[in-house]
Amino acid sequence: MRKRSLIIAAGALSVALAMSACAPSAPPVKSAAPTGASNDTLTIATTTDVVNYNPLIGNSRSDYWITNLMYPHLMSIADDGKKTAALATKWGYVDDTTAFYEIRTDFTWSDGEPVTSEDVAWTLNAVKKDKPSGTFYGQMAHFASAEAVSDTRIEVKLTEPDSSMIEELGFWGNVVPKHVFGKAASVATFPNDGTDGGWVGAGPYTLTNVQVGQSYTMDRVDNYPLVEGGKPLAAKVVYRVFPDVNTEILALQSGEVDVIANALPPAQVSQLEKTDGIKVQKVVGLGYAHMTYNMQKPDLAKLEVRQALAHAVDYETIRKVVLQGQAVSTGSSALMPVLSDYYDKSLKEYTFDPDMSRSLMKKAGYVEDADGNFNVSFRLIYSLQDSVTSQWAQLVKDSSAKAGITIELQGTERNTYLAMTNAGDYDIYAGNFAIMDDPVTNFVLSYLPGGAINYTYVDDPKLNDLIAKGSVTSDTKAKIAIMQDAAKIVHDQVYDNIMYTQNLNFAHRADWEGFVTRPSELLSIVSPVSVANAHKVK
Repeated sequence: MRKRSLIIAAGALSVALAMSACAPSAPPVKSAAPTGASNDTLTIATTTDVVNYNPLIGNSRSDYWITNLMYPHLMSIADDGKKTAALATKWGYVDDTTAFYEIRTDFTWSDGEPVTSEDVAWTLNAVKKDKPSGTFYGQMAHFASAEAVSDTRIEVKLTEPDSSMIEELGFWGNVVPKHVFGKAASVATFPNDGTDGGWVGAGPYTLTNVQVGQSYTMDRVDNYPLVEGGKPLAAKVVYRVFPDVNTEILALQSGEVDVIANALPPAQVSQLEKTDGIKVQKVVGLGYAHMTYNMQKPDLAKLEVRQALAHAVDYETIRKVVLQGQAVSTGSSALMPVLSDYYDKSLKEYTFDPDMSRSLMKKAGYVEDADGNFNVSFRLIYSLQDSVTSQWAQLVKDSSAKAGITIELQGTERNTYLAMTNAGDYDIYAGNFAIMDDPVTNFVLSYLPGGAINYTYVDDPKLNDLIAKGSVTSDTKAKIAIMQDAAKIVHDQVYDNIMYTQNLNFAHRADWEGFVTRPSELLSIVSPVSVANAHKVK
């Protein structure tokens, strides 16, 4: 895709935002029934192996789950999508191009060295300089430099105003030890594989043993300030790799594992809720499933065709049959209901109306043949590893056929699917994203020219201008109004067809409790605070 930096069309951040702090210090999270540190081992199931141990590089889910237990984030997130304190206690803006973080003083690396503001500043500067692939570097478009100005304060210089960057860096970026990672020629290529004396982290657990393709064993650290008492409750955490979710479920039922890290398939939730010895916890989703229509294709550049496709989908049946009622409509809006401040109830879901679809196709100049089918077809790509999307893609094909629209399904293995996506080799892209935590960042990535996930290839001057204004607007009410206007354009022009946002379910053995839920599959009940609070019922 083309890469083009965001053009800021509005004024600078206001001084009102500049002088304010964004969050109080976070107290330790209390366990549901504290029992004190034990000798127990918490065994967690996953279906993906670890690809790399460097938290600054784009990770698989297992990479993320394991490195998150070792390397702290400045911020976490609440169930309403608002950022909360973690290593950072406060954050905000000094002026329109200067931001800051204040950090705790009670974190230490596992080798005994303190976690300092210098570690934070060095991490930020190294990521900017070395450009590791992944979300962390992807948030740094307007990052210039960071400096530790005191033992607890880091100041960040921006190249231009950006009202989202400081929270996005704080949420997505792990902090790493300068005295370890600083020895590497580049943080983008540093394997951090433990071969130089083991891993040095500052989370609740440290990786101590690896059996590739089988298991990853982590030992408790003595000091983790974000849990009551300062010490994680389970002595060890073991991630075990299974070939598929069905094998995971069997292992959970037999007691071979205590938790399944990945979300349960919707069809399995009801069964596990009725299974003795198993508990299912519900977690708020921060992402969505969607289809985008490639406007580089002449047919799909026509608004009436995109509208016809949107009205040829039976959304309610998809949510009821495929998702088993565990998903909700967003009103075909890119602003998720969980982000209650931003969500606009006035936007309504595209109706399933094959007759309307036919009228729109005819309006666009297409002619039905003797069988009632239009003289055009569309190729829809999806990942075969995504079982839910694979199911609803077939329903999209079937419902579109009722409108005389032919959908050709092309499911491929995930790497091929990603390569086709990056090359724009599709008419319709079907997929999902796990976390869309900040509306402005989401819209920058999804709907600006050159955006990393602009799979529609939209370039709408009015939309571009609204996103730019949202990026620099500090007043919350004004920012919400701007982003709601932007979401209405996306909705009305069908630049993105948001299918649903899914409520997630996670299973664990009933003899373990104390888990702390966080939104999204990536955090769910396996975030550092949750794992550190988990304990076996005595």
